[in-house]
Amino acid sequence: MGTQEPKPEPDAELKPEAEPKAKAEPKHARDTASGRAPHPPRLTESGFPVEPVYGPDALADWDPADRLGAPGAYPFTRGVYPTMYTGRPWTMRQYAGFGTAAESNARYRQLIAHGGTGLSVAFDLPTQMGHDSDTALAGGEVGKVGVAVDSVEDMRVLFGGIPLGEVSTSMTINAPAALLLLMYQLVGEEQGVPAEALTGTVQNDVLKEYIARGTYIFPPKPSLRLVADTFRYCAAELPRWNTISISGYHMAEAGASPAQEIAFTLANGVEYVRTAVAAGMDVDGLAPRLSFFFVARTTILEEVAKFRAARRIWARVMREEFGARDPRSLMLRFHTQTAGVQLTAQQPEVNLVRVAVQAMAAVLGGTQSLHTNAFDEAIALPTDKAARLALRTQQVLAYETDVTATVDPFAGSYAVESLTDAVEEAALDLMRRVADRGGAVAAIEDGFQKSEIERNAYRIAQETDGGERVVVGVNRYRLDEEEPYEPLRVDPAIEAQQVARLERLRAERDGRAVRAALAELRKAAGGTANVLYPMKDALRARATVGEVCGVLRGVWGTYEPTERF
Repeated sequence: MGTQEPKPEPDAELKPEAEPKAKAEPKHARDTASGRAPHPPRLTESGFPVEPVYGPDALADWDPADRLGAPGAYPFTRGVYPTMYTGRPWTMRQYAGFGTAAESNARYRQLIAHGGTGLSVAFDLPTQMGHDSDTALAGGEVGKVGVAVDSVEDMRVLFGGIPLGEVSTSMTINAPAALLLLMYQLVGEEQGVPAEALTGTVQNDVLKEYIARGTYIFPPKPSLRLVADTFRYCAAELPRWNTISISGYHMAEAGASPAQEIAFTLANGVEYVRTAVAAGMDVDGLAPRLSFFFVARTTILEEVAKFRAARRIWARVMREEFGARDPRSLMLRFHTQTAGVQLTAQQPEVNLVRVAVQAMAAVLGGTQSLHTNAFDEAIALPTDKAARLALRTQQVLAYETDVTATVDPFAGSYAVESLTDAVEEAALDLMRRVADRGGAVAAIEDGFQKSEIERNAYRIAQETDGGERVVVGVNRYRLDEEEPYEPLRVDPAIEAQQVARLERLRAERDGRAVRAALAELRKAAGGTANVLYPMKDALRARATVGEVCGVLRGVWGTYEPTERF
């Protein structure tokens, strides 16, 4: 098989020099050592230039105490903990879930056996949208992009044989997040695990669904009420659980630049904190349980700068806007996933290199936990071997490199500190524009974040199509013929099996108890009581995800997006 190589440029030494310009040139326009006119500077993903050389002048009038601080101290630019990975590495959390609960359970056991230190659950689209597997809308989607969970019976199978008091579990679920969290707690109770021993995170970030992803159910206002009820419930019942993972990852996958990713994510975070404070919660009681979720791209320097800028912005917002005093309230703790949108179906093994580079960016940026994508995910669900290699990538970084030997190795770098300032400035400008529109929800209703992301995505697509942005195997270094690859496929019989499980569940459960519990949930949803308590009773009685969400739809309605741009 041949490759389509780009035509090599002539040796730069043989190119004639440009005529000297009469006017002053920008600092990047001439190589002072050779006098040659180099190429223009590359632009970052956020659109500002990366200079060929940085020096002390890049940090003129720069106060290290104000912008850096010590590791584990305000403004947390250098990391949220004093020792970071010198004490222990980040949590290696592999995102998995497909088909039936039994199949996903087998994958989780394999990941734990291979050295994984945390689980991360992917749910199928019907579950994410609050529909049971036997509804017409679920047809063809059951178990496809995650595991199907219709009731606590499925959750029990999903975590069978896995001691919930010993693992940390992250669940990527948003609109019906409270339901899945309560099911997890119920399974923990069945295992004899006290609620205070359960650790993990539920994503629970519905605002980004309106911006970039689309798996919303209810309108923004009742959705925020459900988020606030979850905050209060966990404060009382699940004290070690992270109640929300405020996500920029999905915005990045939709085309957001690094600056847009952190700006819109932190603006959503501000909206959640305001909602909780308005509901009577103390900011220092809430904030330490907040966490964030970002992407890691192949552009290492800008990604490291992005993570450092995000920590600094959040620390200042929490202290100056909300008056938080507990140092833990000022810490932006985050999970990272390598960039699925940068994986290619062409020459998929090249994705192993991309994922390693992206993972390095996350580690150098100070992530608290990390998922590394499998190299074949641009084709289908990852095979066992691909998932294992993804985990091994993290283990090589943690135990074979020296990046865990020191905290924040880029601190004081002329290039990285300059980029950190640039990302911070761009992100703060976007956050001000959100605030000027009345906050995140008002800006969502105005279509602001969505339109800004789409504009950036269009720019990236144009640059890729035009060859300015190189994607190996796609617009350069292509193969004439791709090598065959056999992906993992989900058995279509899974849908029928899940429907049969639901039929048995409804036949065997106490229907009267389910109806009574759902009636209590309806009453709470129409009033001001915390809906999670009657919701838990309904799930314990084996009400399904679709039935519980159906009750809430009946009271709160559903969200219909309006295009306003």
